[in-house]
Amino acid sequence: MNTTIGVGILGAGTVGGALVARLVDERSSIAAKTGLDLVVRRVAVKDLNKPRDFVVADGVLTDDRNSVIDDPEIDLVVELMGGRDLAGDLVLAALEAGKPVVTANKELVASRGPDLIAAAERSGVAFLFEAAVGGGIPIIRPLSESLAGEPVERVLGIVNGTTNFILTRMAEDGADYADSLAEAQELGYAEPDPTADVSGADAAAKAAILASLAFGTWVGLDDVYHEGIDALSSVDMAFASDFGYAVKLVAVAERLGTGVSVRVHPVMIPLDHPLASIRGATNAIFIEGPSVGELLFSGPGAGGAPTATAVLGDVIDAARETLAGAQVAPRIRFSPGDLVPFGDVPTKWYIRLEVDDRPGVLAQIAAAFGSAGVSIKSVWQEGEGSEALLLIVTHRAREAAQREAARNLREVEALRNVASVIRVESDEP
Repeated sequence: MNTTIGVGILGAGTVGGALVARLVDERSSIAAKTGLDLVVRRVAVKDLNKPRDFVVADGVLTDDRNSVIDDPEIDLVVELMGGRDLAGDLVLAALEAGKPVVTANKELVASRGPDLIAAAERSGVAFLFEAAVGGGIPIIRPLSESLAGEPVERVLGIVNGTTNFILTRMAEDGADYADSLAEAQELGYAEPDPTADVSGADAAAKAAILASLAFGTWVGLDDVYHEGIDALSSVDMAFASDFGYAVKLVAVAERLGTGVSVRVHPVMIPLDHPLASIRGATNAIFIEGPSVGELLFSGPGAGGAPTATAVLGDVIDAARETLAGAQVAPRIRFSPGDLVPFGDVPTKWYIRLEVDDRPGVLAQIAAAFGSAGVSIKSVWQEGEGSEALLLIVTHRAREAAQREAARNLREVEALRNVASVIRVESDEP
């Protein structure tokens, strides 16, 4: 029986290069373990002259991306070039040509997932994206296969290693945001332009995918509210620790009474919660369900080698399906569902106010919250006079009401600044 599968790869950056190296250097061991002879036929790159950390036969490297789709000796396509437009068009062309596709492109899956999944269904081939969320952490298969029958209630995820590294430095060493970001860039955890990471956009794409799989309702990238970490201060990290919390950038997807809510923003998590102990560039995904209780998946969420491992797992599944001529990986299906606007989601706030310490200030602030229908749970004061800080934690209320209360604070004459706002994750009301 011929077990040879021709593989074409679009993109040879950090992950693509690691994958090519694995396929070339470990070809024999992969064949011995799986019975598959995975042969790299073409690798499409932008610059043929750029130095590479892998070695392939003459003629394998090409700058003609379409040749990866058109080559009849290529049975399976791996997309690792990133972006949504060109990459999406190439993936769609491959699927329509009857070739299974493996990708690690979270932006592509989150923005064009339904169309690509439908194209794969029409052609009867696999469209797999295990590496799109969590790097080397296996999470797509558990959600779409192992937990397919579980009515998942909630997913909480630290799904961006860059921001978790920065927040860890700020919390443990008291470093400020700018210095922590610079260190992350020096170590290669952050890109020269870190906007996608620190703004929460990268995590939002992953949150959309996780929510879609967890709840069976498609959530698009534009449906996910997101905030970043650039407004956070090490001062708030210290206060959070004093109150028994850690601050993390968290993707939250949960089933509410009227639908599904998906969002990304900084969260104060109790120190005894499993996510609170996730340090550095590590990722972790926490799943809650009525039958399974609580599940935690944790590991390296980025980097060439871990992500290439997840991609390779999908390549092997797709190759097995191609050789068997039958479905191996379960097809992903979605049904219509309602999405809950973030303004309707119940949230708790921690809010740090810079105020002039005058008689009656607390009463004015309480009135600002009360007029919006928000109850204050606790208040702490730090400092005196013009250096006074008020640290307020609210009871749970609609996000829209919390924001109305924040707007009302502008009318408090003694308020100098709303220095920070962080949502609080807590089982208490």
